[in-house]
Amino acid sequence: MKVVQVKGYGGVEQLEVVERSVPKPRAGEVLIEVKACGINNTEIWMREGAYGTDTQSGWKPEGVQFPRVPGSDISGRIVQVGSGVDEARNGQDVVLFPFTSGGRTGTEHISEDMAFIGSEYDGGYAEYVVWPAELCYAMPLTDYTKSAVFSVSGLTAWHMNEQVQLQPGQTVLVTGANGGVGSLNVQIAARVFGATVIAVVGDLKTEEALKRLGATHVLSYHSEQLADEIIAVNGGPIDAVLDVVGDPMFKTALTVLKNGGKFCISGSAGGQQTNLDFRTLYLKHLTFYGSVLGTRAEFARMLDAIAAGKLEPVIDRTFPLEEAAAAQTYFKETGKLGKIVLIPDQN
Repeated sequence: MKVVQVKGYGGVEQLEVVERSVPKPRAGEVLIEVKACGINNTEIWMREGAYGTDTQSGWKPEGVQFPRVPGSDISGRIVQVGSGVDEARNGQDVVLFPFTSGGRTGTEHISEDMAFIGSEYDGGYAEYVVWPAELCYAMPLTDYTKSAVFSVSGLTAWHMNEQVQLQPGQTVLVTGANGGVGSLNVQIAARVFGATVIAVVGDLKTEEALKRLGATHVLSYHSEQLADEIIAVNGGPIDAVLDVVGDPMFKTALTVLKNGGKFCISGSAGGQQTNLDFRTLYLKHLTFYGSVLGTRAEFARMLDAIAAGKLEPVIDRTFPLEEAAAAQTYFKETGKLGKIVLIPDQN
């Protein structure tokens, strides 16, 4: 089979297209023919070693065992089952819950043994992948490409919204609103939890599309009066912030939060370090949440919402699998709306 593997830490030159043997499912596993694989910051940061603070590292401090096949947003069809798996699952169209964990129910995402597909396991930049059968869920939509955009980005966004316990009528600020997680944060906050959404982007050309997804207001982070604009359109301070940007938006986020407000962050694409005046934190009674992925129960609730039509896939562009380097380069450009998806050649 054709795969794209990462041969070491570094730039996109570390991605190479190679041939490998099709893996065989072990007990409790299934073999999936990959039909589509969404791109996330996760595999780019894994390649760059950007999860490390002092040294290069992957998802886990001990680093990545190279070569590694990245990719965690996977949809496909089960074509072979391992021992102990119901033969009736052959031919099922599935999406993959993206990590294994020995953590008890509800704490899977914070267990010390949590291991991520595409980082600790070979992932979906390939024509086939093996995965535990119990972590393969029925595809929520009939289209493989559309179903491949939710697993990581959607679970991350869903968990962020549940973390801050959004209530109908509350106002939430969504940063990076045109990205994979951000565009889903807009939809989940507005369409599922009934919140008023203020979306922040760089390029206002996505304004109408974001309003269609559920945003009430769309503002540009390039504005020198952004904090004042947020408070003005809301008629006062806001209830919560869902952030994926990090440092560039941090000061503004804390300024616009009301007393007792909540700040949740799941990414730092704009900067990993910032300055915090602790007086702001305690005098405003703010609550901070660090958030990565989520639980299997949240994943199931998200899939139900997708199947019910409450959430829709937002896809900017697709690339052939062998053009993964170009796709990751394009991923880091600004002004896009939604996900980038790799499509293996199934001819």
